[in-house]
Amino acid sequence: MAADAHHRVELRRAIRQLRERGLYAAAKWAAEQLVGLREETEAEKLALKRPLRRKEVAGQSNIGAGIPPREEDEEEEEDVFCLAKSFFDVREYRRAAHALRGVTGQKAVFLRCYATYLYGEKRKEEEIVELAGPLGRSDAVNEELVALEQELSALYGKGTLDAFGSYLYGVILHERERKVEARSVLCSSVNTYPWNWSAWLELQALCTDPDILTQLNLNDHWMRDFFVASVNLDLHRNSDGLARYRALHVTFPRSDHILAQTATAHYNLREFDEAESLFEELLRTDPFRIEGLDTYSNILYVKECFAALSFLAHKAVLTDKYRPETCCIIGNYYSLKAQHEKAVLYFKRALKLNRKYLSAWTLMGHEYVELKNTPAAIDAYRRAVDINPRDYRAWYGLGQTYELLVMPYYALYYYRRATQLRPHDARMWCAMGQCYENEQLQMHDAAIRCYRRAVTNNDREGIALHKLAKLHHQLGQADQAAFYYQKNLERMEADQNEGQDIVEAVLFLATHCKNQNRLEEAEHYCTRLLDYGGPAKEDAKALLREIRSVQQHAATQPSMDLEQFTP
Repeated sequence: MAADAHHRVELRRAIRQLRERGLYAAAKWAAEQLVGLREETEAEKLALKRPLRRKEVAGQSNIGAGIPPREEDEEEEEDVFCLAKSFFDVREYRRAAHALRGVTGQKAVFLRCYATYLYGEKRKEEEIVELAGPLGRSDAVNEELVALEQELSALYGKGTLDAFGSYLYGVILHERERKVEARSVLCSSVNTYPWNWSAWLELQALCTDPDILTQLNLNDHWMRDFFVASVNLDLHRNSDGLARYRALHVTFPRSDHILAQTATAHYNLREFDEAESLFEELLRTDPFRIEGLDTYSNILYVKECFAALSFLAHKAVLTDKYRPETCCIIGNYYSLKAQHEKAVLYFKRALKLNRKYLSAWTLMGHEYVELKNTPAAIDAYRRAVDINPRDYRAWYGLGQTYELLVMPYYALYYYRRATQLRPHDARMWCAMGQCYENEQLQMHDAAIRCYRRAVTNNDREGIALHKLAKLHHQLGQADQAAFYYQKNLERMEADQNEGQDIVEAVLFLATHCKNQNRLEEAEHYCTRLLDYGGPAKEDAKALLREIRSVQQHAATQPSMDLEQFTP
């Protein structure tokens, strides 16, 4: 199709231009989408074999990035740029920036500023390790930001900054907490050059609310569809994100990125079987992939697939031992085996490799909770929400930890943050309801409201129904208690569950029906209880004796009444 051929030309040009500027992550992403397009027809292949015009080689097509064409008298400047790019590729950032001093071309300005920025980031990381250790907190900052902001601001004001320079300027504004300006600059960057996925991701980090997304001034382009789908997942609007990725899959049917994101959306929706099958398909097409497999390991952990998680861990180690995702997979494996100290060790290794690796902070917090090390758990969760305030798991973990410390008011605050992020997650509402039931609070009406929200949001574990029944029973509201006990009993029968909850529900319903003079129903429930042992069986026998006594009394009552009126 013509649109596919157009996408292919755009992506090939974008990959070349991104590599020239050292944006390897964005170039890799673009290459993945190029491979994910439909296979070319013979006509498309012939059309694409024509030589590119000089302006297209220099990146100056009608859809390009505004890069000036190469002139003959710029050969010396190009030689300097190639030298600086060589320094940049081997991470000698200061040498790269020094080599480009005085060079005024847009590519050279970007590379010089980008190298300076990366040098500042490298020095900041070194200071953090020197002052606070590999996982410690520190007030160290990138000391190059102020000078870079001044230079790029002047160029942006003059209109001489290209799309890549605008991207870097947006990154710096974001780090300087000037978020409104950063969003405007990044929108300008992606509108001028939409194929820089790194710019889209930076813009995504600034979209902390759905309203912000609707206010962005973005051109209509197919890259925007990728961005909106990704933002929807980040904002926990997983159904919308899933629908967008399915639409993109029509155009990019072989894209591993879309497959991985679709699997992640199913995981976020707690559709673990669908997510697992998609990750298995992903590994069949890309067997040496590491990116995103930490999410796959979470699925195997929840499903308690020991053998599959062990195989995944071994495979990840053989592929790339020193990747944060690999360490996270191994940590999940040891956690599943209840070896929590070893799990903490591997999560710490992941964080030494990437201190902003969100999953490791959150999972390490879970492990510290298991080890009853609440101060360390709180610190880990706080580090997670510092990195990403939209991580509901960390807020939920903080609520659980403070609940363990018997500090219900603190726990309520964190549970509220979790429910704001995941208003359709029944687990969040159940946790908040249990917190309201705390002895210090005893806010039963609020707890009932929370459990009702959980029921309306498909509480799969049935915790809310059971809690609602018990609360109404405690409050003396027998009819409401019977309603929820009946609902919970139907759910457990459908799931073929057996346990104490069934016994409790049947016993209450038997007593309630007897009190309501619904003797046949009461007798039915009592007969069911006879199949269970323990005190419930004795209670059922006593209830049956009472029911039969009432039935016998009712049977003899009419004959006594007739005798009174005998003439």
